[in-house]
Amino acid sequence: MKVSLFVTCLTDTFYPRVGQAVVSVLEHLGADVDFPPQQTCCGQPLFNGGCHREAADLARKMIRDFEGSEYVVTPSGSCCAMVREHYPKLLENDRDYAQRARELAERTYEFAEFLLKVAKVDLAALGCRWPADGGGARLTYHYSCHLRGLGMRDETVHLLNQIAGVQVVPLDKAEQCCGFGGAFSVKFPEVSESLARDKVACIGESGADALVCNDGGCTLQIAGRLHRDGVALPTRHLAEIIAEGLGLVEAA
Repeated sequence: MKVSLFVTCLTDTFYPRVGQAVVSVLEHLGADVDFPPQQTCCGQPLFNGGCHREAADLARKMIRDFEGSEYVVTPSGSCCAMVREHYPKLLENDRDYAQRARELAERTYEFAEFLLKVAKVDLAALGCRWPADGGGARLTYHYSCHLRGLGMRDETVHLLNQIAGVQVVPLDKAEQCCGFGGAFSVKFPEVSESLARDKVACIGESGADALVCNDGGCTLQIAGRLHRDGVALPTRHLAEIIAEGLGLVEAA
């Protein structure tokens, strides 16, 4: 099984450890992982800003960059949703790229989705434990809005429940946006900040030891608000939890 990593801009810039964790887990599962070095942005910021022609140009580049990939896996639900939801529509009238856009969409997966639907992983059978020192941890999960477009819901929770030592605790208002929303947080900062404060309050009330968040934008928004509110609660991507739990990377 050959997998190409689409690392995304925010992961590459702010959370490179997440990309490393994704690769280590996929390789542990037997995948042959490559990283097309010419990859850039998927075009989501341009698309959300109404610059659809420019976004389509980046979509064409993305299609060329991953043309030969059997599977494309990304740690970001929002970027995956851009490829799956919007590329086929953006390029539906492009004679050279319409079919190629549909084909890329069909083989692009968010990380947790890929583990369950394609790799069909059983973390309990693999002996995954977190923290790896044998203790236990209460984790809560932020459900990123863009996952709805992918038809995803409880995939990450299902995987967390396979990990020894992990207790998943519910998050109040789990489906409420964190307030990031890409350009939304810049255009409507007061609304964005209000949503972030509400989200952080719910996280604090959960009693969790850490927050699992699988989207770089949401993580930036929530981690920033946690820091400004003086809440010492770490954020982790699912890939980091699994990689640490399997002893593939050192604990953060």
